[in-house]
Amino acid sequence: MSIAKFIDHTILKPETSRDAVIQVCDEAKEYGFFSVCVNPYYVALVSDQLKESDVKVTSVIGFPLGASISEVKAFEATKSIEDGADEIDMVINIAALKNKEFDYVLSDIKAVVAACKGKALLKVIIETCLLTEEEKIKACELSVEAGADYVKTSTGFSTGGATPEDIALMRKVVGPEIGVKASGGVRSTADAEAVIEAGATRIGASASIAIVTGAKSTSDY
Repeated sequence: MSIAKFIDHTILKPETSRDAVIQVCDEAKEYGFFSVCVNPYYVALVSDQLKESDVKVTSVIGFPLGASISEVKAFEATKSIEDGADEIDMVINIAALKNKEFDYVLSDIKAVVAACKGKALLKVIIETCLLTEEEKIKACELSVEAGADYVKTSTGFSTGGATPEDIALMRKVVGPEIGVKASGGVRSTADAEAVIEAGATRIGASASIAIVTGAKSTSDY
């Protein structure tokens, strides 16, 4: 499978314009990326732009902090799916995880799993750069227990992104049946190959064109 088919072509900055989103959709169709990943505000636009293609629509939920209450995350997911999202990338409640409120973290993920069930694939962003190894393992275990389809390293808006080491750890914890998405800091062909080799089955990137063409990236996601 080509690297392009691993990539969720991503544009999430708060100042993102409508024209920039349309350009990303055009790029995704041209290069054959797996999906376009946007904030919920732009899901309907992206769904319309991609309706004649096989490129999927991904929406982020509880983004980027993960601190919204569970009911809000579930509603946000439901609305994004109604607007055309095929996949949902939710951020866990990082504070709750660090407080060892594992029942809360589990129920938080389950609320979005229920909103997505039978309608959209769910990826759970654990924000690895803020977690200890023990917390990364626990976050992955809770995501699997809740019924998520994927675990994902990062929002790309915190202190670090994906590393091959984190991908390998996450793959080890979730096993072969659950997807692992590397996001944040994957900016070159070599970066992409390294995380795929470590066990990633999806990549979130705004440097997608550089990844597939070998060009130099100016992206910071």
